Amino acid sequence: MEPFWRRATGPAVDLVERETDYLVTAELPGMSEKDVELKLVNDMLTIKGEKKEEKEEKRKGYHLSERRYGSFERSFRVPDGVDGDKIEARFNKGVLTVTLPKKPEATKAAKTIDIKPG
Repeated sequence: MEPFWRRATGPAVDLVERETDYLVTAELPGMSEKDVELKLVNDMLTIKGEKKEEKEEKRKGYHLSERRYGSFERSFRVPDGVDGDKIEARFNKGVLTVTLPKKPEATKAAKTIDIKPG
């Protein structure tokens, strides 16, 4: 069975299972929500991003021009029992937080089963 996540290049991502949902958090410093694309296709959640930075400085006697580009893509298999229609994403201060709520039947409390002797 394929694990919840599939290794790829990109930022470090935290994956946490909570009682009613899964939480995916990715630190994307220097990026904004416009730089990031989030897609759910079948049972794969994909986070893609591209950062473009250009810096130009002109002073007497010299001209400095720097360009930095970088892109990444991370994909995760969404566990069974997630309500794909209710997935939410927020971007705040360089941190992307994706909440994957569990369907009600996936969040039922665990039942303890009595074990009888012999």
